[in-house]
Amino acid sequence: MAFSTIAASRSFSQSVAMNRAIKNVTVVGSGLMGAGIAQVAAQTGHNVILVDNNKLALEKAQHRIQTSIERVAKKRYADDAESSAKFISGALGHLKTTTDALESVAEADLVVEAIVEDLKIKQNLFTQLDQAAPEHTLFASNTSCLRVSDIAKVTKRLDRFGGLHFFNPVPVMKLLEVVRIPETSQSSFESMFAWGQAMKKVTVECKDTPGFIVNRLLIPMGLESLRMIERGDASPRDVDLAMKLGAGFPMGPFELIDYTGIDLAKFVHTALHAEFPDDPLFEPTQIIDTMIDEGKLGMKNGEGFYKYNKS
Repeated sequence: MAFSTIAASRSFSQSVAMNRAIKNVTVVGSGLMGAGIAQVAAQTGHNVILVDNNKLALEKAQHRIQTSIERVAKKRYADDAESSAKFISGALGHLKTTTDALESVAEADLVVEAIVEDLKIKQNLFTQLDQAAPEHTLFASNTSCLRVSDIAKVTKRLDRFGGLHFFNPVPVMKLLEVVRIPETSQSSFESMFAWGQAMKKVTVECKDTPGFIVNRLLIPMGLESLRMIERGDASPRDVDLAMKLGAGFPMGPFELIDYTGIDLAKFVHTALHAEFPDDPLFEPTQIIDTMIDEGKLGMKNGEGFYKYNKS
């Protein structure tokens, strides 16, 4: 390793050590992403408050998190019942839920937003949280396609705002894109980066560009897959099989769209097309609109490009 690399590594570690450690985390939004982020944070010893304005959604998320944690424990401590029980109780002991978003940030070191991909709704949330959270609290959005700077601009803490883009399912996927806007301070960025590593994620740095790294590359491929079946070039099943066996993908593009949700694909496609209206790579397809009109949203409701057993 070159001396300059070693020096940079030491400098980064020393800088992080001087920053305020992230211990108390508030996650807003109890859907698959929010619940997954909350689970991993609790498993890695952080105090987590999971927030949703829907009490029933919170109850479902709690059940889903407990089931997932038990699955992790079974895999991690297959022959050690005592360690398994300790892991489960420890993780669940770090997790609380509430419907009161403003109260939840009273002692937060970090707030991660994982709600609907709607700019105005996100801005409204952060406007309120900005007034309620302590001065030191860092804010982050888990948005997958919106500009973080557009979300952040309604707050008075641009230097303490960034993006933390996790991937679904969060407990399984290793990657975390840590996004910095031009105003994000080095201290804030390093704290978020270090927190991602404490969450046992592989962290990569991204600028605040639409789609960041993964979706900027993945979405055009998905859109071209959709155009292929619109043209009749191939079937969804054959495209998926070809990409898995020919390109080494763990999941084909149509399986992925079904898994994440066809309605979410619509959100992402629309947002990226708005950013790049003249780029044919991001031209939306009619088939997504047709499927949504027919109520086919993917795995979440039992049918998308494939049919699923909802039981």
